[in-house]
Amino acid sequence: MSDALHLLSATEIAQRLHAGTLTSRALVEALLIRYRNLNSKVGAFTYLSESDVIAQAEASDERRKQGKTLSSLDGIPVAIKDNIAVKGQPLTCSSKMLAKLISPYDAHVIEALRAAGAIIYGRLNMDEFAMGSSTENSALQKTYNPWDLARIPGGSSGGSAAALAAGFVPLALGSDTGGSIRQPASHCGVVGLKPTYGLISRYGLVAFASSLDQIGPMARSIDDCELLLNALASPDARDMTCFDQGQRTLLPPVAVNQLRIGIPRGILDKGVGQEVAAATRAAIDFYRAQGATIVEVDLPSSDLAVPTYYVVATAEASSNLARYDGVRYGHRSSQATTPVEMMTLSRSEGFGPEVKRRILLGTFVLSAGYADAYYVRALRARSKILSEHLAALEKVDMILTPTVPTPAFKAGEKISDPLQLYLEDIFTIPANLAGLPALSVPCGKSQHLPVGFHLVGAPLSEKKLLAASRVFEASHPYRHQQAPL
Repeated sequence: MSDALHLLSATEIAQRLHAGTLTSRALVEALLIRYRNLNSKVGAFTYLSESDVIAQAEASDERRKQGKTLSSLDGIPVAIKDNIAVKGQPLTCSSKMLAKLISPYDAHVIEALRAAGAIIYGRLNMDEFAMGSSTENSALQKTYNPWDLARIPGGSSGGSAAALAAGFVPLALGSDTGGSIRQPASHCGVVGLKPTYGLISRYGLVAFASSLDQIGPMARSIDDCELLLNALASPDARDMTCFDQGQRTLLPPVAVNQLRIGIPRGILDKGVGQEVAAATRAAIDFYRAQGATIVEVDLPSSDLAVPTYYVVATAEASSNLARYDGVRYGHRSSQATTPVEMMTLSRSEGFGPEVKRRILLGTFVLSAGYADAYYVRALRARSKILSEHLAALEKVDMILTPTVPTPAFKAGEKISDPLQLYLEDIFTIPANLAGLPALSVPCGKSQHLPVGFHLVGAPLSEKKLLAASRVFEASHPYRHQQAPL
């Protein structure tokens, strides 16, 4: 039985744990064997304490023996992206700058998972400070796509997506600033949800761009994704942007034959690969056959999303990352002889090329004489993107696009061309700029590589998105799919 435990969904694991046909310790030991055998090839985890996760599993089994009322997550491992604080564990953001930092506290989402009895299961690789679309910007190690170890897993939550696709863990947390949950989910054939901005607390998430960042669930099925979302979505006064209890009522789902799905006009003509376009059309045809109404919508300012994002996000990043100065915490250069040298050398040595590029760009667009020309104009464009999406979503229940224009590319193929990497997020960025919930769902293959479609909804429409996706998932062979490692 242990040989197949990595194939179980979180929902199936919960059922077996409740029925007494599986123990949490047996599950963890089986997953650890797979981790020992394959993580060196995939590179998903940067840290995993085997003794700690076994102790957590034994504590869950003991609660079960005592007949305590347990949540559906009790005893189930959840792996954590390395920009989310877990007390006593490394919090490196895959950067030399924080290579020695041990978190002194738990993020709100970690507190919620502990309260639910979930097993906090190691640290996952990422692009440095979540800046990237391929997980090639990590200063710690490379992560590869389990479907093809010569290719990237996507980013910046590449370790999270790869761990799920490889069967290392049933659930994972990612963070999403411009597509960092959904893009790797598409590349690795898993489900990834960016919630409505404010639904999940950002307390304990290392900031990249604070008005865009969101923590979200990643899983191998819609049911598992919803299970994890329900555990994470709770009020938190420590995050001033997190919704109060009275503000977080989710919109009810809609029957598939009553759905109105919007397709942005000309969306499949924007550099979308032939097989990705075909898989997206097949998903649209499926919903049409189920009775959904398919209509074209106009989002003319979406073409401004990428340049708008790379002004707003880099401006916020330059501000947020100013705290890494060699004084308070993080890397401090040993070569400096003056305070100015210490700050300059510490930042030069601690940050990688992509982080430096974004800090410099962000500092430029905020500088005197340029802020009006770039940053203020980007804020206006962002407002226009939001208003256009809200107007479209008054006419339809959700908007459907591909998640990513092409399947996962080969490692190193685009690393010297930042613009090509930035365009990876052309379909995912608008949801971050508008603060809207968005979901990537596996919908096909481009040769042997997974691809996904992307649903965007009105604020707090997560249940709508999940319900619509569940109908698609039930009729297609992508549920719980695992890479053939």
